[in-house]
Amino acid sequence: MSTIYYTASSLDGFIVDDDVSLDWLTSRDIDTDGFGGYTPFIAGIGAIVMGATTYEWVVEHEDGAWPYEMPAWVVTHRPEIVRRDHDGVQAFSGAVTDLHPRLLEAAGENNVWVVGGGDLAAQYVAAGLIDEMWVHFAPCTLGSGRPVLPVRSEWTLADTGRNRDFVGARWLRATD
Repeated sequence: MSTIYYTASSLDGFIVDDDVSLDWLTSRDIDTDGFGGYTPFIAGIGAIVMGATTYEWVVEHEDGAWPYEMPAWVVTHRPEIVRRDHDGVQAFSGAVTDLHPRLLEAAGENNVWVVGGGDLAAQYVAAGLIDEMWVHFAPCTLGSGRPVLPVRSEWTLADTGRNRDFVGARWLRATD
């Protein structure tokens, strides 16, 4: 079981643009079953965690429906944003080190996905809780936006591959 930060990035290291838009990403061609594809990835996920901004983006772009079947936590200081009709979704306020054991328990033999949100991923990285990071690089630059991981960290490249318009890289947390 691993805790994985799985995301996409522009070539210059941003996960959303200044307008919090993913149009630059969703307009690209990717094979969901190809290298690092979403279909095999999500099949191994037992629990997910995301920040409030990511949660609100998902809800807005899924027409209010909740797209995930596994238990999910939203790390937020605004618990009222989590909709009651989203079964299995819980709000959490506090340190990620306090939440992580719950995620591992909920995931069972499967992996934990740290969804989107470089700020939340940075908290997990700073606490030493991310085992792997998958980044799919889109063929564009944004110039500014929210960075893929706004914290200094060291990684070991484990695998790379092409998936249509994207270059994917799988990184493992570097060990001393």
